[in-house]
Amino acid sequence: MKTAKRIENLPPYLFAEIDRQIAEARQKGVDVISLGIGDPDRPTPDHVVERLCKEAHNPVHHRYPSYEGLLEFRAAVAGWYERRFGVHLDPRTEVVTLIGSKEGIAHISWCYVDPGDVNLVPDPGYPVYHTGTILAGGEVYRLPLRPERGFLPDLSAVPSEVARRAKLLFLNYPNNPTGAVATLQFFADVVAFARQYDLLVCHDAAYSEIGFDGYRAPSFLQVPGAKEVGIEFHSLSKTYNMTGWRLGWAAGQAEAIEALGRVKTNIDSGVFQAIQLAGVEALTGSQEHVQAMCNLYQERRDAVIGALRELGWPVTPPQAGIYVWAPVPAGYTSVSFAARVLEECGVVVTPGVGYGEGGEGFFRISLCVPKERIEEAFRRWRQRGIVFRG
Repeated sequence: MKTAKRIENLPPYLFAEIDRQIAEARQKGVDVISLGIGDPDRPTPDHVVERLCKEAHNPVHHRYPSYEGLLEFRAAVAGWYERRFGVHLDPRTEVVTLIGSKEGIAHISWCYVDPGDVNLVPDPGYPVYHTGTILAGGEVYRLPLRPERGFLPDLSAVPSEVARRAKLLFLNYPNNPTGAVATLQFFADVVAFARQYDLLVCHDAAYSEIGFDGYRAPSFLQVPGAKEVGIEFHSLSKTYNMTGWRLGWAAGQAEAIEALGRVKTNIDSGVFQAIQLAGVEALTGSQEHVQAMCNLYQERRDAVIGALRELGWPVTPPQAGIYVWAPVPAGYTSVSFAARVLEECGVVVTPGVGYGEGGEGFFRISLCVPKERIEEAFRRWRQRGIVFRG
């Protein structure tokens, strides 16, 4: 039986393919060091796990959860925004619980995009912005993120006829995969653009809490008028090492939150309430773990940057996030370079083209491995003569 065209247009999910390559190498006995996927390697904080264990024993939580999410969790999200950014949110109308932010990012296009509509998608960027658009029947207009602009899109370069057809503008700062950061002035310009063309801004802020050298990322919702034109997606995955728990949220414009919630009530049954209450513990309990994780990632970042520079790479330390974005040497594509590193060194890096056409010529290194393994990975690079030649 023939699959739907929307499926035929979907590429294999990048990280599923990386998982397959890792499994194949390990079956051959290779000691694989994966610098590919951004999955925190440290455990969830103890007090969060203990709250889950306690709540999991309560039979009240063994039934269907509320569709829009426990009010207690949504109130914890609102309280966190107030403390962290000075942003006031109504937990009843301006916050919806998600099964991880990826789910909400994929589904927001279903709320707004009809066949022939356009979404403005950063390139390179998290692949789900693109695939969510395709699954909704929309068209992707790529916004190039270039080094000379600090990996910020040039909204003035979007043709007016494209902008008038656009429904959603996806943004992501601190950025995956480039590690770039954005200012409040940039976000203010985004608000003005959204007002001019009557589109919804969808800001993915999954990495906002991981900053280095004293840097703290702003929220898009801090900008005056942002709640009128946009929503922000967030997740407990990276901040609290909870990728497997699948808990996140969207917050902002009430109409968009209601629309996203309406889609969700028709296709899923929400998040296990014990997990949501563990999320409350994460957001309202001790935050010492967050700074400790930032310190750990900064140590790993410095190890990666130092090793790359020693091998000739022209790289700048990122201010935030859990990735280092670097150019491939001359004579390679991002895929062929990643293949060489895996075949000769047993080290996995992510080819930049997996994040869109604009990622060609780059590769991404994840900081989610111990410093000792990072050092071993680059020791293998040196042994095999893998150096940068521009």
